[in-house]
Amino acid sequence: MSQSDVVSQTFHALVESADRKFGRVRDLPLHGNRSQNHHSFHKVFKAYMRLWKYQQENRAKLVESGLNRWEIGEIASRIGQLYFNQYMRTSEARFIVEAYVFYEAILSRRYFEGVKVKDLGVRFKELRFYARFLLVSLIFNRTDMLNLLVDRFTHLVDDCKTNFRETNFREWKLVVQEIVRFMKADKAFTNIRPLRYCAMFDSHPTSLPYVARFHAKKVLKFKDAILTSYHRNEVKFAEITLDTYRMMQCLEWEPTGSFYPKRPVVFNDHSGASIDHSGASGVIDMNFAADLTDPTLPPNPRKSVLYRPSVTHLIAVIATICEELPPESIMLIYLSASGKAGISNVSQLENSGGSKKSSNNNVLSRISHKQNSSTPEYLINGKKESSDYYENYLWFGPRGNGGPNNLYPGDIIPFTRRPLILIIDSDDSHAFKVLHGAERGETAALFLSPLRPAFKDPSSADTAQNGSQFTFFLTAPLQAFCQMVGFTSSDSDSDFYSDAEKIISTSFSEWEVILCTSTTLDLVWAQVLSDPFLRRLILRFIFCRCVLSLFCPPEDSEQYLPVCLPHLPISVSPKSELVQSSVHRLAKHLGVAEYFKCLTQVTRD
Repeated sequence: MSQSDVVSQTFHALVESADRKFGRVRDLPLHGNRSQNHHSFHKVFKAYMRLWKYQQENRAKLVESGLNRWEIGEIASRIGQLYFNQYMRTSEARFIVEAYVFYEAILSRRYFEGVKVKDLGVRFKELRFYARFLLVSLIFNRTDMLNLLVDRFTHLVDDCKTNFRETNFREWKLVVQEIVRFMKADKAFTNIRPLRYCAMFDSHPTSLPYVARFHAKKVLKFKDAILTSYHRNEVKFAEITLDTYRMMQCLEWEPTGSFYPKRPVVFNDHSGASIDHSGASGVIDMNFAADLTDPTLPPNPRKSVLYRPSVTHLIAVIATICEELPPESIMLIYLSASGKAGISNVSQLENSGGSKKSSNNNVLSRISHKQNSSTPEYLINGKKESSDYYENYLWFGPRGNGGPNNLYPGDIIPFTRRPLILIIDSDDSHAFKVLHGAERGETAALFLSPLRPAFKDPSSADTAQNGSQFTFFLTAPLQAFCQMVGFTSSDSDSDFYSDAEKIISTSFSEWEVILCTSTTLDLVWAQVLSDPFLRRLILRFIFCRCVLSLFCPPEDSEQYLPVCLPHLPISVSPKSELVQSSVHRLAKHLGVAEYFKCLTQVTRD
């Protein structure tokens, strides 16, 4: 046996060993068992590090024995997939960075190009590579790369259909349609500011001293979040829906300019020519110990993103994370779903922004919902009816009507033994008011969406196409405001929007001071006010509530307004002179002041 044969056999043995370990890691649950997952990841990573190093040291002999470039690309693709899976488990920024680095290097070195047209198996590997790179680029917010990948991926699918006529590529056409639809829904106002927490926009120098000095009797650390949405025909790509994508981005740090190291890297292709790349785009670096995290930023809270979970699976994940939640920590649960038996938000929104008559008809058609919101929460003896916890529900099912698909307010009660922030974005969100006062240990913080969205143009109210309005306000308040009044990004230039962002930033800074100095701020909010992510959600809720209060007809205000429990101080209510003036200032800047009324004002708690 020649030395080349020995090298080839050793290489393929290492490939099989790494692939087996990869399969075991890939099949591990994404949620819970942090130490076990970390140990398993290191084992499979070491296997791929050994494999990668071996093929580098023996490249000439492997090529001599028939190694194809696409085989190297497949190994690199697996490593990128490994990094991405670990990012989804931990939300650590360095893993999404490394995933992007590997995928971009595969693209730039053209590992899959030049494959024989008739090699269908390799073409499928190339299609999977593009689909995975699209997802990483989407989450990593690389818009230019996304546009390039969509063009190449579309061309690749069309080429495969032409050359493999007997093979059905319908599922790959659906992938193309998904990413195009997602980018179309998310493209408006993309250049205004990042969704992630950015010091430039979200850290306010004027109020920073107040935040730094603020100290509640109890301070909780934001460690874990569970994010899921379930709507018919909602915008999604792979297993990331538009609503969960926005919330994912909202709960991460935007890296500073020094975050991505600019390392010059030299690649050598098979011809011996050197290709010089600068920056992350050129590196395939197996040095796992290299610290790619920004030292100036704390770690991201860990996010468990569930795609169309069953109710039992959702409850199981909540239970697992609740059990592993560190002491003095708080968990966030975000649920976006239709209420009742699969009521589509699209049909629910048909009358949004219409006449009062059509609005009243919509209310009458959902009389049971209206009755629920007006039913007293307490009996004469001061206790809530147990049936209140299991009357209304969120729907986590494709069709039909049945208990297994219903998530009731009562299902959340067992998890209130630990600190909890619950965000419900639904046309039946107010049913979850009954949780307030029913907690089993810790008072939960509740953000409940309006029952109906509000838009100047009713056609914008299609949740299936544009995502949920309440979620949009919590994650991108200026964009949500513009969408609500029908103001598009083409209506003005970037400086105009920058000034609008400054108006919001100034307002948030003023409201931060009010919250930090308030004597009536409930402990539930005080104990999380020091966390930048949760504080930003509180400020955006205040903005959203006031905007909708001034925009919507007063006779239907209960349907159009979000609710927070426990209540925030009156000084940041929609009737606050300071809060109202901020909204009116923004509306005047955008030239839409005529859509907003004035409310009776309150200036103090």
